[in-house]
Parts: sequence; C-alpha cells; structure tokens
Amino acid sequence: MSDSLVIIPTYNEIENIEPMIRKVFSLALPFHLLIVDDGSPDGTANKVKELMEEFKGRLFILERKGKLGLGTAYIAGFKWALQGSYEYIFEMDCDFSHPPEKLVELHEACTNKGDVAVGSRYVKGGSVDNWPFHRLLISRGAGIYVSLVLGLGVKDATAGFVCYRRRVLEKLNLDGIKFIGYAFQIEMKYKSKKAGFKIVEVPIRFADRLYGVSKMSMNIFKEAFLGVLKMRFSRDI
Repeated sequence: MSDSLVIIPTYNEIENIEPMIRKVFSLALPFHLLIVDDGSPDGTANKVKELMEEFKGRLFILERKGKLGLGTAYIAGFKWALQGSYEYIFEMDCDFSHPPEKLVELHEACTNKGDVAVGSRYVKGGSVDNWPFHRLLISRGAGIYVSLVLGLGVKDATAGFVCYRRRVLEKLNLDGIKFIGYAFQIEMKYKSKKAGFKIVEVPIRFADRLYGVSKMSMNIFKEAFLGVLKMRFSRDI
C-alpha cells in the first residue's frame, strides 16, 4: 500500500493522460493516482479506465457530470483520499506544466521540512518557460498582491502543484472552502497557515502546456482578486 496519492483533475486531456499516468508510475516512489474527470467528451475517462486494467490497485478514477470547477474536483479527491490511509496527498495538473519527477522532492519536503510543500516557480531555482510577458506579469503580480493583503509568506501563492500531509486536510473544514477557481489554491494555503501548519516551497521549472487547451480565463483571475479580499476580512478563517 502506498502512503502517497496524486490527484489530477481532468477535462479533455486525452493527449496528456496516458503519458502522465505512465510517467508518475515510473517514479522511484510507488505513488497511487486518482483522476477526477469532469465528463470529458474527448474520451479521457475511457482511457483512464482502460489503463486501470494495467495498473490495478494503483490507478483510480472519480467521474463527475460536467465542469464543476477545479476546487470542487480537488475537494472530492481529498475526501476520497481521507477515506483511505494515505499520509501524503498531492495535487497537480495533467498538462506537464508541473514536472512529475518533482513529486519525489515534494514528498521529501513534506516528510522532513513542513506540513504543506508547494512546487514554486518563484523561489531560487524555480522558473517559468514559454509564457508571454503579460501572463508572467499577472502571475507575479498576483503573488505580490496576495502577500500584501494576506501576509501569507509564500512566493507562489497561486501554485497548483502541492503536497499536503494528511493531518492538514483532516484539520481543515473542506466543506467550508469557498472558492472553486484560481482563488482555491490561495485559500487552501491561507487556511493551512492560519491553522498553524508550516508551508515550504520547492523550486520547479514550470512549462506551458504543449497539448490541449488551457482552462485559464479572466473570470478565474477576477475570482482570485476579489477572493483575496474576502479571505482577508472573513471572520471564519
């Protein structure tokens, strides 16, 4: 039995899903993998179920009807993980923007240094490849904005490549997580810190996706901008 579960939400990731699954299972640590698919019309879920025959006991799927939001996908995955005995629970994208080989370093960081380990683009040794200047500016600006408003102390507050110790997710009220888009990542880190858990950052090289379509939109950025203010002045955090 593995102590580590990687959760990957998918919507139309047919080009990436099999290479990602095979890459994760090629790593030195025996990770388990949960795919949370939001009714992909391109056959992503069918490909996962086909591969489940090959990777019995390591590969799992949660199928949902329609696009219900990134945050709700991860919450569903977290709850699924907590029903098992996993000690380390990861979240990552399917498009290889998060380098799968860094899962091992995130595991090590959570084991030896902190309760939450963040794959960070903006600490020493981290980098972003193939992004246009305006997108990089928005991303870096978001990190500065979050630091000023929330005092989070995390350089890559919007990062979606994260390892949580089980005790973190058990302590947080997962049903009380309010945001489902870009702000979800900020809220999870903020609530983890407010609950007294230590967050550490591990440098990663972030590469833009080669296949499929980005799910990013202006509505997601708007949610994050307003969401940070709501977090700052909320009484239940």
